[in-house]
Amino acid sequence: MAHMKELEIQELSKENWKGTLLPVSYLSDYYYDIWIEKTEDGFHIPIQKKRFEATFRHLPEDGEYPDRLYEDWWENARAFGIVENGTLLAAIEICPEEWSNRLLITELFVGEEIRGQGYGRKLIDLAKTITIQNKYRVLMLETQSSNVNAVDFYLHEGFTLIGFDTCCYTNKDVERREVRFNMGWFPNQESD
Repeated sequence: MAHMKELEIQELSKENWKGTLLPVSYLSDYYYDIWIEKTEDGFHIPIQKKRFEATFRHLPEDGEYPDRLYEDWWENARAFGIVENGTLLAAIEICPEEWSNRLLITELFVGEEIRGQGYGRKLIDLAKTITIQNKYRVLMLETQSSNVNAVDFYLHEGFTLIGFDTCCYTNKDVERREVRFNMGWFPNQESD
């Protein structure tokens, strides 16, 4: 359903939104396959887009830790979102990592009813603006190798792959095709 009016992004107070479940879900026909080979002089780490044998489904109930706003471990988090008639349609949560002068996107959710209308980009642009205003050296986020649409969206938005974790979710993340990808966006700043 396409919305006729422009929906507004607003700050979501911790008092009202703490613990709100974000029903993050996605389907994917592709994944980024990753494998690590030890060589004589280091490591060879190819990452290649491949097709799943059957469509991969990630549902909110799949993880041990479902996505929620204002989790206790994200000190100083701030959340912004789109609310219509009391329903949260989209949200982004950011949290500074003070010791390293980085800003983390800890949550990003855009509901199916408003996907493809530019709201994900608007939420990312808000986080980029906050990154620049506060002179953070990088805006970072986590996604999964199985979520090719998200990876491709972040690449389109100027993020780059800055690392990965092959045992973040389980000890079989590589075999499951769900490796944690860390991505970063670097603002054009005069100094580091």
